[in-house]
Amino acid sequence: MKLHFKIVFLGLFFTLFGCSSENQLVNSDGNPIEIPSPINYLALGDSYTIGQSVCETCRFPIQLQDSLKKYLPSNKTVSTKIIATTGWTTTNLKNAIASQNPANNYDLVTLLIGVNNQYQNKPFSLYEQEFPELVNIAITKAKGIKANVIVVSIPDYAYTPFGNGNATISTQIDTYNAFAENYCIENNITFINITDITRQGLSQPNLVANDGLHPSEIAYTKFVDRISPRAKVILGL
Repeated sequence: MKLHFKIVFLGLFFTLFGCSSENQLVNSDGNPIEIPSPINYLALGDSYTIGQSVCETCRFPIQLQDSLKKYLPSNKTVSTKIIATTGWTTTNLKNAIASQNPANNYDLVTLLIGVNNQYQNKPFSLYEQEFPELVNIAITKAKGIKANVIVVSIPDYAYTPFGNGNATISTQIDTYNAFAENYCIENNITFINITDITRQGLSQPNLVANDGLHPSEIAYTKFVDRISPRAKVILGL
């Protein structure tokens, strides 16, 4: 009796949900059954990625996630993993990625790093060494596809109440960003500049968070306005 039941059940299953010649699950009409699968997004960085002093849904990776969802069919989602902490240098980020060891299956990876190298007066040569290493790690995590990686420029905190218009900060941030952008150009990697947005922080205080140092939700929205078009191309949306 049990054996007979199993045979009947299997017969009914393959009648209703037969397989195509390519072993794809199909329904009784012969149409493919689409199984929901997430788009995997990995955001690497520091305070600007984790969104210091703004709400969890206000930080740019989550705003980007929500922006991309608008272009997805109902059975698709975006799964976002953030590896970032306030105060991290390139060294800290490298160590954290090695420790957490995320999978190499991400459809999109963003990288925004370097401000703490500058703020902590680390030798610029350290950034010259570790930024390319982090880009290559990002590519590995992005299925080995460099086209899936977006590097985001470093914001300029000189244009905040904390920075108080310090020209030295801006000059040093320019040096870091120039190196990163040139590296990306030479290696055919997407580089998105958002630094100019943050340089409106003293004239437009609503671009600065309540801590007087980090970008606000509004500033991050402007970041996403620039990042999203490229992310959509990467994801084929």
